[in-house]
Amino acid sequence: MFLRRSSLLFAVLAILPLGGCASWQKPALSVQETSSPELLSADQIDPAMRERILREVGQDVQERALRDEVKQHPDNVDAAIRLTKALVAQKRPHEAVEVLDSVLVAAPANVRALNAKGVILDIEGRHDAAQALYRRALETEPGNQMVQHNFNLSLALTASPNSQG
Repeated sequence: MFLRRSSLLFAVLAILPLGGCASWQKPALSVQETSSPELLSADQIDPAMRERILREVGQDVQERALRDEVKQHPDNVDAAIRLTKALVAQKRPHEAVEVLDSVLVAAPANVRALNAKGVILDIEGRHDAAQALYRRALETEPGNQMVQHNFNLSLALTASPNSQG
């Protein structure tokens, strides 16, 4: 009988502390939103994960803003170049070329856009097409050292036995 009472007492004592955690009502969801900066500075988030989240969120916001700017002002080469760099960094060169093509429709002789598109085509191994763009840019601005340098690099890539173009 003593053993049975002690077992019952043990069971009751074990359940009592858990009773404070349980509720007969369904748990309510919090209606208070936590702002993104608070979430990103939370101590529970691994620092590497926090950095990755910031980078991804920042890239997405930056890309949308740049796309809006380019859409509103197709001749804004600065915004187009920044968007192009972001897309290439994300390994999306085809989209970057599309952005530059839209700039070149608005300003066909824009040296910076021609040069940037040439660089992307070189990265993709399309050296002949890149060199044609560098030539067009140099016709417009013969003394442009950056375009001349990229043109020379492209020629060297074409001459190299490991080149794909």
